[in-house]
Amino acid sequence: MSTTGELPAEAEESAVRTGERSAGRRPDAERPEGRGAAGGRPDEQRAGEPPEKRVTWAELYFDLIFVFAITQVSGLLHHRHDLLGIGQALVVFVPVYWCWVGTTVQANIRDVDTPRDRLGILAVGFTGLVMALAVPGAYGNRGVLLGAGYWAARVVLLFLLVRIPGVWRGPYGVGVLVSGPLLVAGGLLPEGPRVCLWALAALCDLSGPVVFRRKLAAVSYHPSHMPERFALFLLVALGESIVGIGASAASVRLDAAELVAVAAAFTISAGLWWQYFVFAADAMRHAVTVADSRRDLVRRVFQYGHLALAASVIAVAVGFGETVADPRRSLGAASVGLLYGGCGLYLLTFGYTRWMMFRSVATTRIVAAAVVLALAPAMVRWPALAALVTLAVVLVVLNVVEHRRVNAAAAAAEADREPGAEAAGDPVVGGPV
Repeated sequence: MSTTGELPAEAEESAVRTGERSAGRRPDAERPEGRGAAGGRPDEQRAGEPPEKRVTWAELYFDLIFVFAITQVSGLLHHRHDLLGIGQALVVFVPVYWCWVGTTVQANIRDVDTPRDRLGILAVGFTGLVMALAVPGAYGNRGVLLGAGYWAARVVLLFLLVRIPGVWRGPYGVGVLVSGPLLVAGGLLPEGPRVCLWALAALCDLSGPVVFRRKLAAVSYHPSHMPERFALFLLVALGESIVGIGASAASVRLDAAELVAVAAAFTISAGLWWQYFVFAADAMRHAVTVADSRRDLVRRVFQYGHLALAASVIAVAVGFGETVADPRRSLGAASVGLLYGGCGLYLLTFGYTRWMMFRSVATTRIVAAAVVLALAPAMVRWPALAALVTLAVVLVVLNVVEHRRVNAAAAAAEADREPGAEAAGDPVVGGPV
């Protein structure tokens, strides 16, 4: 059973030995030649694989559009966050997310640092901007605009991959022939039928990698680029939590209660960041590097798992907007559901990803999620400040427990090493991991 919440026991010692733990890695300036931003090591590459793939500047610029898109989805959820509102926001978020996923996958499997592909990525970015502009009125008069923006994005992506034989008969073809038209058609319908048709379009997109699983077996995913890209997307979503804190606090008096609320909300946001980037990110990179079927791991952990992670962070960000501005009032069930439900989903998703990667249970995070969800009903009657502080304490305790367990595992691995067993250049783990 893992001590980190992500790596299984049998993989953890290997991770410590090979520098897989975050704090055990050298900073960028000290990386050996060939080591990329994701921290992968050349000796972990499979025979015949190309050198480590780096994220391009075009991809990073492309991500800026989705910073705005996530803000727009967050605003839609803030406007209405009952169960129907959550469903509506999710149905809109899926095509935005899937547009980003489609671009990331094609950038992973091909060399996109060419004029043609840079222009293609920028074109998809423009369609993403159009989608983002349509989000606030997605259930009003901008439904067709949202659908048309998504359909155009899928057409551009298919054009970029048109030289690959049979690309029409796969997820990219589904986007052009099925989900894109469904989104446009849904934009022409009233709100109720629109949600249903858009939900069907989302289901078609999400099921594509499963339906075409055998066809995708021939796809060769680059192991270092994919974890880095999805980590960057989650970082964008976490940035929205900072916006949720700052936008609410900027318009109030900022007396002692508001400042404590800001500190507690920031602690929650930082705790969510810590859970992923200190522990999980390296585990995911390790898993995709050694996976027998990268296709299945990419689908389950990255494409599906990060949808849940990003959606839960957006929910928490909207919850901040409901609590920081007026920390003395009691929260309603909807606001507690966003704040505590989003955090609980975030932690539970690590249970899912770890099982998919290592067939091992993430005990600490599942227990922490259960505690968070069990506390939620009581928080409805408590002041918002108490709800924020309580959640912050739970996350701090969780991270401290995992940090101590990682240190214990690293110490045990170090003690088991034979003198002189480390390879030259390997980071020596001694102290905090």
